[in-house]
Amino acid sequence: MTLPTLLDIEASGFGRGSYPIEVGLARSDGSSCAFLVQPLAEWTHWDPKAELLHGISRGRLQREGYPVRQVARWLNDELGEIGIAYSDSWGYDNTWLSLLFHHAGMLPAFRLEALRRLLSEVQLARWSATKEAIIREQGIHRHRAGEDALLLQLTYQRTLADDATG
Repeated sequence: MTLPTLLDIEASGFGRGSYPIEVGLARSDGSSCAFLVQPLAEWTHWDPKAELLHGISRGRLQREGYPVRQVARWLNDELGEIGIAYSDSWGYDNTWLSLLFHHAGMLPAFRLEALRRLLSEVQLARWSATKEAIIREQGIHRHRAGEDALLLQLTYQRTLADDATG
């Protein structure tokens, strides 16, 4: 079974002026990766509540983050050939992705779609309980982009298997 590629973005907050701080992927082969994003000078919004969730400080982003253009280029290299990635928070993630590519002066070579489009009613009904079970079983650290993308992919895979077995 070929798994869908999942994308997750952690951000500086959820309000106006928020921006992407980490982009993660779970690839179709089950591997995952993530990159911290170095904030631009004009990206000043910072929500301390968001930092409590993801545990990434603005100082760490400035020290360890990759430039916006480099992250956008990496995403195009990773996703250009497949042409599509899926997100469980399409409204937020698509906005942050658009902001990233806008400031990189580039166009995405792929499109982002809502994960919900792939899910059957049975998968949707089992989604939350399955996701929580996987978090407990595997000790996944939530609110980090790579791990969250992988969690979504594992949840998709398990709910798909559950759907097939009835």
